[in-house]
Amino acid sequence: MTENEATVAAVDWEAYEREASAAVAAASGPTELEDARVGYLGRKSELAQALRGVRDRESGMLLNGIRERLEAAVTQRERTLEGEELDRRLREEIVDVTLPGERLPLGHLHPITQVRRIVEDAFLGLGYEIRDDREVETLEYNFDKLAFAPTHPARSPRDTFFFDESHVLRTETSPSQIHALEEHEPPIYMVSIGRVYRRDAITATRYPIFHQFEGLAVDEGITLADLKGTLLHVMRALYGPERRIRFRTHFFPFTEPSIEPDVSCGICDGAGCRTCKHTGWIEMGGAGVVDPQVFENVGVDPERWSGFAFGCGLERAAQLRHDIPDIRLLWEGDLRVLRQF
Repeated sequence: MTENEATVAAVDWEAYEREASAAVAAASGPTELEDARVGYLGRKSELAQALRGVRDRESGMLLNGIRERLEAAVTQRERTLEGEELDRRLREEIVDVTLPGERLPLGHLHPITQVRRIVEDAFLGLGYEIRDDREVETLEYNFDKLAFAPTHPARSPRDTFFFDESHVLRTETSPSQIHALEEHEPPIYMVSIGRVYRRDAITATRYPIFHQFEGLAVDEGITLADLKGTLLHVMRALYGPERRIRFRTHFFPFTEPSIEPDVSCGICDGAGCRTCKHTGWIEMGGAGVVDPQVFENVGVDPERWSGFAFGCGLERAAQLRHDIPDIRLLWEGDLRVLRQF
């Protein structure tokens, strides 16, 4: 008989199991239960030491049986203690379920969305239709039917994102005006709002992806005065009565005569700064009386119908409304900036 076999034979394993089971059952908390487990089942326990040297089947079955029963007893006692602890907490830890819980922070609309809704409300109040058309356009609708000359710089891949020879990411929402003219007989009063794309350098006032709102009014007897009155109404809704607004003559392929509305820079109050390029004014977009060629391109009689069109950027409007010095702040997603609005 080996030394280990003699040790196994010398221990009263029934008494060992009874003693261990009693220690486990007497444990009144997790610490005492862990002490009992380590003492009777741990690596240095008599049972573990005896199992390492077992060579015969009978001893192995005996000792493994004891180990399995003790492990089951420890698990059962652990569950019992957890249940008792839960019962105690339910009895002693009183919770007033009528008290309000933790208030979760609520978000709010992005400044661009806020401005979009102001613009929509202003035009809906004037009786305009709001459109949201496709962002991938054909050259026909993005340039040809809007009377862009074949040599216009916007047709160059340096200025416009091309998919292939006939499809582009729209450079403005003006194609919606062509769609509206083809779908409905005048009179037409509509505004298209959505994203547009240009290969612009990123600056304090420009970004290659931005949102535009472009409008079209076609009726009998419409003049440039109607356009100025409409834009003034929308500008007042966006910026209030205290901001100065001016109109400058300009050139656009699809309007004649054409104008550009400017709004006084709220950052420097017209004195000149980096944002307004030291002019005191920031351009809002382009506008003008619809060129007769555009009407002819869609089969509308320019002798009977006249109209005006305009296009402005929502980011630019948000920048001017809140006196934001750099338009890039609206796209970077910095909550320290956005929470201010």
